[in-house]
Amino acid sequence: MAETIAQADKLLTAEFMHQLDKLDVMSRKMLRGKTQGERRSKKKGQSVEFADYRSYVVGDDLRHIDWNLYARLDKLFLRLFMEEEDLSVSIVLDITKSMDFGEPNKLLYAKRVAAALGYIGLTHYNRVNLYTFADTITDMALGMRGRRPIPRMLKFLEGQQAIEGEHVSGNLASVCKRLAMIQRQPGVIILLSDFFDKGDMADALRYLGGDKHDVYTIQLLAPQEVDPAKGNILGDLRLRDIEDGDIAEVSVSPALLRRYKANLQAYCHHVREQCLKRGVAYMISETDVPFETLVLKYLRQRGLLG
Repeated sequence: MAETIAQADKLLTAEFMHQLDKLDVMSRKMLRGKTQGERRSKKKGQSVEFADYRSYVVGDDLRHIDWNLYARLDKLFLRLFMEEEDLSVSIVLDITKSMDFGEPNKLLYAKRVAAALGYIGLTHYNRVNLYTFADTITDMALGMRGRRPIPRMLKFLEGQQAIEGEHVSGNLASVCKRLAMIQRQPGVIILLSDFFDKGDMADALRYLGGDKHDVYTIQLLAPQEVDPAKGNILGDLRLRDIEDGDIAEVSVSPALLRRYKANLQAYCHHVREQCLKRGVAYMISETDVPFETLVLKYLRQRGLLG
């Protein structure tokens, strides 16, 4: 475990990991995993906790017959057990160039949130998958389960950098379509992004909506994006889109800043509405909110952690 703590120091402190040990990823839906884990199922299966008996029928596994009961009643009964199931937890991290912005930096903040969620999933024997994306899925670490892969998970996240390239912009619809093809096992999907995407948000979410997955979106914004005055943006400026290179010449005035704030608020409202229409949970946070508060308080309030 010493190796785990040493690698975690860049994203998670040992003290914070101790707090995370008390949490688990929750699903608003009953989602069935492929292997046995720590999550109780209402179905009966083969685990260590006895649930009930039923009469033997031809073809049943003879290993589950209760021979002591047979000796007393002269009838064959099968022992039934509470089945336990794992939960697939997929964390999807935006590494477009727009994420590498702000103080505190959005990408570093998102990586720390992803590390916390991944740590919680692994310590509770959920099946954890990590994905990063820009205009497509760029990297992945799949099928991690248990405490042993924690260093691998942290190393994966630490190594992620914003995608360079003037014309490498986000394409959330393409990413969600690809993710739906890869992620065939039902489970929880968590999208960490600023959602500064010029595509159709509704088109993107339709690939993940429905009953198969339990989807959470966490929109992260830098304080300087919410209030440009914090970034000392004033006067006549020539602005270049950090992702696709589009140029705009503007004169920054109090009236323009008010209009910008109104447009940003409207856009975030649009993202939220599209999420809710698809049954996707949505929350928004600025990166000056301590990420420990986001994880321990706000994600619990939203039902992602419990």
